[in-house]
Amino acid sequence: MTPDPITVKPSEDVVFAFEKLMKHKISALPVEDQGKLLGIVTATDLGHNLILDNYRLGTRVEEVMVKDVATISPNETLKDAIEKMSEYGEDEGIINQLVVLEDDKIVGIISDGDIIKVLKEL
Repeated sequence: MTPDPITVKPSEDVVFAFEKLMKHKISALPVEDQGKLLGIVTATDLGHNLILDNYRLGTRVEEVMVKDVATISPNETLKDAIEKMSEYGEDEGIINQLVVLEDDKIVGIISDGDIIKVLKEL
């Protein structure tokens, strides 16, 4: 997992959230307030909707975030992560990241890229 992931506040403008994703070359931002997970936004979702001009000026992250966030604890296994990514995917797809929570606090994020790196080492 990537510890202490970059996050975004719910009041952040979607344009600035998308810029943050691009600047740090990451695919998702957990949405948090005082360390509590509220949702998640992805580069794919934000980018797609920005290109289609689906947001009005001043649209905030809290208006577009996914609230049903797939999470995992630091004590779970790689197999658990893969199963959850598959379980939460739509139309036989997978999700690309899981937020890592410990005592309801965001401690990390694990992406499909993190899993591939580990599997490559085996």
